[in-house]
Amino acid sequence: MPFSLFLALKYLRPKRSFTSVVTLISVIGVVLGVAIIIIVRAVMTGFGDMWKEKILDFKPHITITPGGGGVIEKEESVCRRLEMVPGVLAASPGLETRVLVEHRRRVVAPLIIGTDPQRARRVMKLDRMAAGEFNIEGDSAVLGIDLAGELGVMVGDDILVYSPMNLVTKDEVYFPERLTVTGIFDSGQRDFDSGFIITSIAVARDLMGMKSGVYSIHLKVGEPQNTAKFSKIVDDVRILVPFYTVRTWREIDSQLFNALAVEKNMMVILLMFITIVAIFCVTNTLIVLTVQKTDEIGLLKALGFSSRQVMGAFVLHGWIQCLIGTALGVGAALLILENLHVLVAFLARLGVEVFPKSVYGLAEIPWRVVPGEVVDVAVSVIVFCTVASFLPAWRAARMDPVTALRKE
Repeated sequence: MPFSLFLALKYLRPKRSFTSVVTLISVIGVVLGVAIIIIVRAVMTGFGDMWKEKILDFKPHITITPGGGGVIEKEESVCRRLEMVPGVLAASPGLETRVLVEHRRRVVAPLIIGTDPQRARRVMKLDRMAAGEFNIEGDSAVLGIDLAGELGVMVGDDILVYSPMNLVTKDEVYFPERLTVTGIFDSGQRDFDSGFIITSIAVARDLMGMKSGVYSIHLKVGEPQNTAKFSKIVDDVRILVPFYTVRTWREIDSQLFNALAVEKNMMVILLMFITIVAIFCVTNTLIVLTVQKTDEIGLLKALGFSSRQVMGAFVLHGWIQCLIGTALGVGAALLILENLHVLVAFLARLGVEVFPKSVYGLAEIPWRVVPGEVVDVAVSVIVFCTVASFLPAWRAARMDPVTALRKE
C-alpha cells in the first residue's frame, strides 16, 4: 500500500475526537448535497416524461389545419389519404371551440372537441374512465373528472352547452344543445380533466352553425418520440397536403417543454450551492487536521518523507471523504425515490399536502433516474472536492520540519 494512502486511511480511522466529529459532519453534508441534486433532477425528468405521456395520449401527434384559415371540406377523403402514409396509425377530423356549459346553475367554459365517434378512440387514448364509458354517439358527451366535479354531474345527467356563435351573429339565435353525460375520464392531468368535453362532430357542427367541414385533422403515429422516424412522417404528410399547415405536438407545446427544461437547469444550479457548502466543510476538516497533526507532519518530513507524499495523503483524505459521501448520497437518493409515494402519503396523513393536483396539474409525483445525470453529479462532486483538498494539503506539504517540531 502506498504510504500516502496508508496515512490518509489512518487519519480517517474513527476516534473519539473533535476531528472525527467534523469529518463525519463533512461526509453527511456531501451525502445530503448529492442526494438532493439527484432527487430534484429525477423528479424534474419525471415531470417532463409524464407531461409528454399525457399530451401524447390525449392530444394528436400531428395537427393539420387550413393554411389561410377557414375549414377543411371532404374531411373523410383527406383522413383516408393521410392514413395511407407509412407510420400514421389513425386520422380523425376535429372541431374545437370554447363553449359555456351549465348544469344546475353551475356554469363553466371548457373547450369542446367534436370528433368522429368511430375514429375517436384511435386518436385519443382515454383508457382510465372514472365512470361510464367512452361513448359519443348521438347527443352524448364525455368529460373530465375535475370538470364533472365542478359541474356536479354524474353519468346519465344532462348538461346544457351554449354556442359561442350567439356572441358573433346578431341576427340568429343558437339554442343550447342538451347532451347526456355517458362517461367521465381521468387522464391524471388537471388541464385535460378540467378543461375539455368530447362529443360527436355532428353536435359540434350544430353549435357552430356548420353544415359541413372541420377545423382540423388529427393524426396519431406509432413512435412520436423517435425523432428520425417522426420527422420522416411529418415530411411525408406535408408533401401529401402541401396547402395545409402541419404542426407537431412538440411545436404546439414547445413553451411547456422549454419551461420545464429551464426550470430543471435552474434548480440544479441553485442546489449545487448546497454541495459547494459541503465541499467547503471537507476543506475545513483538512485544515483542522493539518493544524492538529503539525508535529506528525514535521516528524515525517524530518524522517525523509517527501512533500509530495505528505500532500498526497491529505488530498486522498479529502478525496475518500467525498467518495464515501457521494456513494452514500447516490444510495440515499435512490432509496428516497423508490419510497417517494410512501413518504408523500405519510405526509398527507399528517395534513401536509406536498403535491396538490390543483397546483402541479398531475395526479402523482413522477420521477425517472437518468444514469448519465447521476454520473455527472458524482464526478462533479468528487472533482470539486479533490480540488478543494489541495489548499490544506499544499499547506501541510510546505511545512518546515524544524518549525513544526518546535511547536510541539
